[in-house]
Order: sequence, then C-alpha cells, then structure tokens
Amino acid sequence: MNIGIYHLAHPWFLSGLALIPLMIVWYIFYHKKSIPAIGVSTALNVYKTKKTFRHQLRHIPFVLRCLTVSLLIFALAQPESRIERSDYKVEGIDILIASDISGSMLAEDFKPNRLEASKDVAMQFIDGRPNDRIGLVAFSAESFLQCPLTTDHIRLKTLYAKIQSGMITDGTAIGDGLGLAVYHLKKSQALSKVIILLTDGINNTGSVDPMTAAEIAKKFGIRVYTIGVGTRGMAPYPVMRTPFGMQYQNMEVQIDEDLLKNISLLTGGEYFRATNKQKLEEIYNEIDKLEKSKIDVTLFAKGKPEFLLFVVFAAAFLFIEFIIKYVILRRIP
Repeated sequence: MNIGIYHLAHPWFLSGLALIPLMIVWYIFYHKKSIPAIGVSTALNVYKTKKTFRHQLRHIPFVLRCLTVSLLIFALAQPESRIERSDYKVEGIDILIASDISGSMLAEDFKPNRLEASKDVAMQFIDGRPNDRIGLVAFSAESFLQCPLTTDHIRLKTLYAKIQSGMITDGTAIGDGLGLAVYHLKKSQALSKVIILLTDGINNTGSVDPMTAAEIAKKFGIRVYTIGVGTRGMAPYPVMRTPFGMQYQNMEVQIDEDLLKNISLLTGGEYFRATNKQKLEEIYNEIDKLEKSKIDVTLFAKGKPEFLLFVVFAAAFLFIEFIIKYVILRRIP
C-alpha cells in the first residue's frame, strides 16, 4: 500500500509538454531575427560596454512563460495525493463470532459481568489476528449481524463495544444465532471457516433448531467452536434496581452443554467451558492456534486533488512575467 503518493488522474495531458521544446526553438529563431544590425566601423566599443540590469533580465519572461505552460499542463493532468488501491493475499481464516446478549449475560460471576468480560477477551483475540477477516453476530431471542466479515478491526471493535443486553427481545435462540452466522459465512472462499458461538444458557426460543443449523454449517465446511460461559453452581444475577442500588439474586447456572458439545462434534469443532475470565482467555488462545488459509484483501484508493497548487504557481509566474516584461523592461517609443 502506497500512502501519500502523487497520482495523475489524466496523465495523457502530459503530452502537452511537447510544446515546450517547440516554444524554445521558436524563441531562439525569433530572438536572432529581432537583433538589429548596427552600421559602425568597429564593434570594439560595443563589446566594452557594460551590460545593464535590463539586459540581464531579457530572457526571464520567456523562462517564466515556459514554467507557466508546464504547470498548467500538470494541473490539467489532475495530480492527487492518495492512498492507492492494492489487491493482495494474506494468511488468515474467516471467523464469525456469535455472541449471546441475553439478560443472563449480566450475571456477575465474571467481572464486571459475563457480557463485558466476553467482549473484552474477544477484542484481545481480534487484536491478535490482524490478517483475519472477522465478523460479529449478536443474539438473544432474536439475532442480527452487527458487523460483516472485515479486516477493518478498528471498526469491528467499535461495533462490538456497542452491543448491550436488552437491545432486542430477551431469550436464548441459539439456533437462530448460529443459523445467521452460517448464512453470512457460507459464501466465504477461505479454506478455513470458523464460528465461535458463545452462550450462557439453554435454547428456549427461536425458529431454527440448533442441530439443524449445525448440519448446514457442516455442509458448507464451517467448524463451530462453542463456549459455555458461567461458573458452576450458583451465580449472582441482577434482578431489580432500587433507590439503594442494584438488587441481586443467586440463581443456578444452566448451560446446555450436551447441545453445545454435539454442535461442535458434528462440525469438527470443539466445546469449551469458561468458568471465569482467565479460562475464557485460555479458550480464545486455544482457538488462536487454528490453521491459516490465504484470503484476498482489497484496499481502495482515497484521493485528494492537488491541482490547485499548480494553478497558483502558474498564476504567480504569469504575474511576475507581466511585471518584468511590461514594467521593468518596458520600451518607450
């Protein structure tokens, strides 16, 4: 990628520079014809005469005229400072993270809660894979694509930070979340396609059966790594905000581990159980060891016109030529 280089939008205008040699030939020919002949017996005294300042400047207007024409030709070619488009291949895989954002993800067995902890660890994972295309699907009772597959990880993390519990109807539709992730990953040309499915509950709503979504993933060669998030036993859940602060209630952690194991087994992935943030980090590090495949990356050019600078200098040279020719070198009849 070339950043800040000059690019000509219409380079064929540079053929106009052929006018400069023609102007020089014409000037030499015209200048010779315009030198008057002086009828004197000897030119010795003429050669001894000291050349005046006006005489020294006599060719400057023509030089300025050539510079003015050259700059205007460059302006017509429309120079731009720009970031060039480049197409290249990098080593990487295509990954879609399907994240549960149901109300139970606010449980505080992870600090500050399951959702924020999972976002934090996932962003570290994203930072560690700069060459991969990564996208994000969020789901609870419904599902939506928060960010398509992209190598623009700054934008991805910005969008990831914005997902919150309560954005959509509460519930846990694992099948819908997995199905939507499969839909957006199935057209990928990468040799390695992966879904990281993170949830803390049991499939209790939705229109797509989770195992049906897993079978479709297998058909398109997509491996699904499932992560069950939550401590074992009881966990504090926020249930009500009161004038004295948030009220919590200890509830049993229920994760359908058999379902998550079957999804991973069917698709060639693996199931992990994260009982704390450190364990979740270890899981993402394990997934980070996946094999890589080549993908195409395209960067588009963004240009900034720079022709105005050439026009300004051309106008300046034209003005200086006018001053020298019609003021300093002005002839009085």
